[in-house]
Amino acid sequence: MFEKILIANRGEIALRVVRACREMGILSVAVHSTADADAMHVRMADEAVCIGPPQASQSYLHVPSLISACEITGAEAIHPGYGFLSENANFVQVVADHGLTFIGPTAEHIRLMGDKITAKETMKALGVPVVPGSDGGVPDLATARKVAGDIGYPVLVKATAGGGGRGMKLARTPMEIETAFQTARSEAKAAFGNDEVYFEKYLGKPRHIEVQVFGDGQGNAVHLGERDCSLQRRHQKVLEEAPGPVIDAATRQKIGRTCAEAVSKINYAGAGTIEFLYENGEFYFIEMNTRLQVEHPVTEAIFGVDLVREQIRVAAGLPLSFTQDGMRVNGHAIEVRINAEKVPGFSPSPGRITAFHAPGGLGVRMDSAIYDGYAIPPFYDSLIGKLIVHGRDRDEALARLNRALGEVIVDGIDTTLPLFRALLAEPDILSGRYDIHWLEHWLDQARLG
Repeated sequence: MFEKILIANRGEIALRVVRACREMGILSVAVHSTADADAMHVRMADEAVCIGPPQASQSYLHVPSLISACEITGAEAIHPGYGFLSENANFVQVVADHGLTFIGPTAEHIRLMGDKITAKETMKALGVPVVPGSDGGVPDLATARKVAGDIGYPVLVKATAGGGGRGMKLARTPMEIETAFQTARSEAKAAFGNDEVYFEKYLGKPRHIEVQVFGDGQGNAVHLGERDCSLQRRHQKVLEEAPGPVIDAATRQKIGRTCAEAVSKINYAGAGTIEFLYENGEFYFIEMNTRLQVEHPVTEAIFGVDLVREQIRVAAGLPLSFTQDGMRVNGHAIEVRINAEKVPGFSPSPGRITAFHAPGGLGVRMDSAIYDGYAIPPFYDSLIGKLIVHGRDRDEALARLNRALGEVIVDGIDTTLPLFRALLAEPDILSGRYDIHWLEHWLDQARLG
């Protein structure tokens, strides 16, 4: 087992890894920019190293500084958290070249799933159902018109190297295909340095369902059920729950087994999430995230496992500590992402927190790195905390979430807490009748703030 791990991240996920290391008796090293000198993960880790100025490109994304921090502190492994360099295959290779261990999948698997077209073709070959779409990239407008016509409108134009909704455009009719095609390519080039796009059939009212998988790189793999992440704004998840309100046990086992067998066949190591659109009882693969997800706590809650601990164990060469037969769903869990944003416009709201109180009680977990007097810097993602609740069933989890939201105090800045308090008054949310378009439509009509 490792003696010391460097955490190449910040905020709540960095603190989450520090806690896992401490429970395992492993020393942790926090890295930070000058803007994060007073951050909680820096205070809680066993050691801390400043790696650069506030700009992420010169600190958290600066690979030479991260490698140097390992050499200075004697860290043997790097945990990337999520975001930043967590799915950067070149970084993984550099880590290996320096005799260090990357706590995550191999560079080969990250590359395989990082290219959306290759990932789709791979999953299709492994027996995973995929969304009807183009066979590979669409190189020009003439081809775009033909492919869109063959698939049938409406169609989604998506960047091959995309993510987070960037480089994604909808064409509802043949008249819209040129604008969607050109705009998606332009955005993809600017955001990812790669203007290749592909086409997928646009589903009318799907849900976003993702399956948590875990492999040990030794041919063993399991699934830990699914999460419903359909409540989204601009393709960004807002609320996640597990298990999915519309997925029954038989369906869960069937799609979970399919996903576990797929990652087992490619000898995948570490945590991964296979994401689907789900409509009319059918699953359609859209992508695989080769990292830990922001919403991993809801899976931990219903299965009673520590996914970060398991990541560390597998990276150290140990086999999985649990088997598929031992995985039993226990109750229901919901997570809401609390951002430093002002609703209804969702504009960033950095600043100093003048008062903070986290909710507590049975079945309530708050993953956050903020504290009284902490100044949220304007340079990074606006996520400041995740509130997770767990109940015996969905109704109890909703009641617990409502209670916990009433206990949270974050003064000095604006947050998205009012959004969740309002959502819990909506019949569609309480009944679980929502799809990936629901929140956008609701926000167009709701009065928040």
